[in-house]
Amino acid sequence: MTRNFSSSVLRDARRLVVKVGSSLVTNEGKGLDEQAIGEWSRQLGALVRDGRELVMVSSGAIAEGMKRLGWSVRPKEVHELQAAAAVGQMGLAHMYENKLRENGLRSAQVLLTHADLADRERYLNARSTLLTLLGLGVLPVINENDTVVNDEIKFGDNDTLGALVANLVDADALVILTDQKGLYTADPRKNPDATFVHEAQAGDPALELMAGGAGSSIGRGGMLTKILAAKRAAGSGASTVIAWGREPDALMRLARGEAIGTLLVADTAKHQARKRWMADHLQLRGAVIVDEGAARKVRGEGKSLLPIGMTAVDGDFSRGDVIAIRDAAGVELARGLANYAAAEARLLCRRSSTDIEGLLGYSAEPEMIHRDNLVLM
Repeated sequence: MTRNFSSSVLRDARRLVVKVGSSLVTNEGKGLDEQAIGEWSRQLGALVRDGRELVMVSSGAIAEGMKRLGWSVRPKEVHELQAAAAVGQMGLAHMYENKLRENGLRSAQVLLTHADLADRERYLNARSTLLTLLGLGVLPVINENDTVVNDEIKFGDNDTLGALVANLVDADALVILTDQKGLYTADPRKNPDATFVHEAQAGDPALELMAGGAGSSIGRGGMLTKILAAKRAAGSGASTVIAWGREPDALMRLARGEAIGTLLVADTAKHQARKRWMADHLQLRGAVIVDEGAARKVRGEGKSLLPIGMTAVDGDFSRGDVIAIRDAAGVELARGLANYAAAEARLLCRRSSTDIEGLLGYSAEPEMIHRDNLVLM
């Protein structure tokens, strides 16, 4: 693990997602930490005035609800967790609104579920909303919609949500503020030989071996969830910093390029991120089957897929959906964004691109899938 902190990663980042954990937001479950939230808001305000675009992903709704309801132990029943989230979300949103406004920022509350980011239409709607808010100079404060979702409460964590949001808004970096200084090679409380990891490559399998263990009784995440979140964020080109949330001026110092916490560097360039996202994050709605010649051009020569090379169409997809390209044996060669819906694609099989307008009454593109919107599998 290198000790050379790549200062330019955060210094040059213009759009950042900042995720703060429950134990920090609620001061280990004692209630919303007004001073801490105010301090983060002060730094966020300064960064926005410096020309940065910021998105906040904040845990704490369930923990604050537990405090307001007088519960000292996190409940296991889903309906109780949902009730706690509903109670706590009121105070959480109010606190952020007040503290951000005190620092000259307008804010908006956005509640998301993992399902919102798995479905393409909902994904695009969420992305459009967030980018519009950023364009208006409004800072979105995002939390998982724990009030109505079951699986995310039981298995989800806001580290993962932070990474998905970084993907959603094409962020340059993800900053995870936690109650740990960063990543160690082993648990320093148990192993005196443990050393601090200043910098590493996001997605390095060795990191997952170092991390482990559950989070506190207040939150659900642990260091492993943060390592996995960094790996996910790297898939869209965003590097991640894991740092202590109570480090003085942590966000400001990171933005200046100072070495704080653990930096996990993304190895995916921005121009590759869209294709990596297609490969990793989208559910497929269908497929087109291609002949040997088309398979060779797509797989071996990196060409676009033309209608003339298609022999059959599976599924019911719309224009803009991600679909698979399969050979005659059913092997997936690639996937990409369809320029035509399934019903139209069936009419186009084995036809020249010059026939498209005559068959459909219009011609969107000469290709079924353009090579810029295609990723090999």
